[in-house]
Amino acid sequence: MTIKKALSKEVLNKMYIEGYSMAEIAKKIGCSINKIAYWMDKYKIKRRSNSEATYVKRNPNGDPFKIKNKLNLKEQQLQGLGIGIYWGEGDKGNPHSLRVANTDPKLIRVFIRFLLEICRLEKKKIRYSIVCFNNSDPLECKSYWSKQLGISDDKFGKIVQIPSQGKGTYKKKSKYGVCTVSATNVKLKKWLMEQISLISPVS
Repeated sequence: MTIKKALSKEVLNKMYIEGYSMAEIAKKIGCSINKIAYWMDKYKIKRRSNSEATYVKRNPNGDPFKIKNKLNLKEQQLQGLGIGIYWGEGDKGNPHSLRVANTDPKLIRVFIRFLLEICRLEKKKIRYSIVCFNNSDPLECKSYWSKQLGISDDKFGKIVQIPSQGKGTYKKKSKYGVCTVSATNVKLKKWLMEQISLISPVS
């Protein structure tokens, strides 16, 4: 690849869209980064922000999700349930990740279906973890959640154990610990929070 050809608008734009940084483009074609910056400015190719560059690096094939817009009645119900679950149980503080933790496997299953069927998130992007009391059997907890969610037990990794909460109702419900379902994607998190804002009451 010659520098003359590489500095055409088409080549620069294509490489930049594919996720190459300016430094990587310069190294690939054998010129200075200042030269790349000059030609990008000349061709008015918009530069990515640091956060956008990081997103492209993490998702070189584009967004790992695609929100389904045309929904039948059951899908509308599933979307409503998924948004409602996140509104009530989800972590809203971190702008980059979606996290729902609960002791109820039915609730967790519904949220996973929401991610897969409505958000159409790539299955491999979903992560699972378990927190249980220190007097629970980690292997038993892992086996329980594996069967409940229909996934292999190696998806959970190391189980975190915490001190027992006593003999109350909460402990009884949490015999098998708390399962957390999570995914990291700033765009998907933004969409989900926007959906919550549409249904939340005006303060």
